Amino acid sequence: MIQTEDFKSIIDQYKVIFFDAFGVIKNYKGMVPGMDETFAYLRATGKEYYIVTNDASRSPKQLAASFNKLGLDITPDRIISSGMLAKEYLDLKVNEGIVAYLGTANSAHYIDYSGLHTLPVSAIDESNIDQVNALVFLDDEGFDWFRDLNKTVNILRRRNIPTIVANTDYAYPLNTQDVAIAIGGIASMIHQIVGKRFINFGKPDSLMFTFAYDQVRKTNPSIGKKDILMIGDTLQTDILGGNKFGLDTMLVFTGNTLPTDAETRITSSGIVPTYICEKAVIG
Repeated sequence: MIQTEDFKSIIDQYKVIFFDAFGVIKNYKGMVPGMDETFAYLRATGKEYYIVTNDASRSPKQLAASFNKLGLDITPDRIISSGMLAKEYLDLKVNEGIVAYLGTANSAHYIDYSGLHTLPVSAIDESNIDQVNALVFLDDEGFDWFRDLNKTVNILRRRNIPTIVANTDYAYPLNTQDVAIAIGGIASMIHQIVGKRFINFGKPDSLMFTFAYDQVRKTNPSIGKKDILMIGDTLQTDILGGNKFGLDTMLVFTGNTLPTDAETRITSSGIVPTYICEKAVIG
């Protein structure tokens, strides 16, 4: 089995910590035990931290509330989500018309706040399809997979519009054995069918890390990339994205990657974390 290192001795070397959310701070069982002590230690030692997540299903305020329910004092300003990048893009590029989306009403929070007319894909028909000026993949819930995925394909065949993938994750763990298809996996399938280029936000895309890095440097311009550690549970998103952006990275075993197959996955993918720890917990 692959060797792991001591978590505390590693984070003591950095000024800023980026955490993935699901699989690092929480998983299908709830909060990863000991994470409350980790955040208490970060605050006591004056280290900055941000939650850098591909979760576009809820707003930062809603995500913070979900952490608060678990007993973690995390505020919305500490959360950087791929949905925030989708909103920024729409603010800049789409000025009128309808933005259609796949996801829940909560996930549409970002584009609602952009002041655009937002409608779920299920509400698009012959009376309004010509007004659809963008389509956003937000969440894997909130729609009828058979009806609305077929409708999405046909909207994109008829309309030459920006198509945004706000969460690039292909799957997420339901338990130690099973995974569920995430919205990034759905978007990848539809991309293959329609053959059009989609705009991807979220890890491992460098835009996600640039956005997070800019947030850090707004309050502390002296921070450099070597001062930041990215902690994640998934090689293809958290670790690859952090590596590509020039950050040191830490892989943990509380989510997508299990200790029994970590070495095989690292060898086959060529994605090598700077550190490997059992979990992101002090002690």
